[in-house]
This record gives sequence, C-alpha cells and structure tokens, in this order.
Amino acid sequence: MPESPLVIVERLVDQRVVLRLKDDREIEGKLLGADEHLNVVLDDATEKAADVSRHLGRVVVRGSNIVALFAPTGARPRGR
Repeated sequence: MPESPLVIVERLVDQRVVLRLKDDREIEGKLLGADEHLNVVLDDATEKAADVSRHLGRVVVRGSNIVALFAPTGARPRGR
C-alpha cells in the first residue's frame, strides 16, 4: 500500500527542503513539521522570487499554496 503524503513529508523533518508555491515563489528552509493539511513550518527560511531573495526566518506555509516540495538530500529510510 502506498504511503500517504504526510508520512513521506514527516521523514523529511530536520532536513532542508524547497517549496514551490502557486505564485512561482520558492521558499527554502529547514522543515520543522507538517500537519494533516500539509501546512508546513520552516526555520531559517529564504524566499526567492524572480531576481529577489530575502531572509524570512521561521514561517508557516499553508498547504493549499504549495505546488511541490523538493528535498535535495532525499527522505530518510523508514524506521529512522
């Protein structure tokens, strides 16, 4: 049986991830957690839009605004 998206995202906690948002912005930061709606909390986040980049710090991103989540280092194997 396939894993739910939340289970996959939870394996990425404490890793750096990149979120692509509906408005073509990208937010990169350390994933602190997610809930059942895939709202996520990032720490040490940086927003990148067009040619502009700015530091945001700790942010909560509403799951309905997220188009894709990238984990450059990949998810940890199950059970770790």
